[in-house]
Amino acid sequence: MEAKLAFRYDREGDILYIEKCPPYPAQETEELGDDVLARMNPTSGEIENLEVLFFSTRLLRGNVFDIPVIANLQPLGKTG
Repeated sequence: MEAKLAFRYDREGDILYIEKCPPYPAQETEELGDDVLARMNPTSGEIENLEVLFFSTRLLRGNVFDIPVIANLQPLGKTG
């Protein structure tokens, strides 16, 4: 499923949400390590949402951090 990515930040919880679709109760959650959670489609296992915990703390450290997923980013309207 191709979808745009939406980014949302919860300042109170200090969580960055990266979403391909709105979250829903049937999604399965798996911790990928380094306080990154993946919410996955229960049928396909595809990652639909990511939650990066302690996001501002990571930025204040000044370090680059990796999210342990593979991405195929493309401009809208292009495939391949």
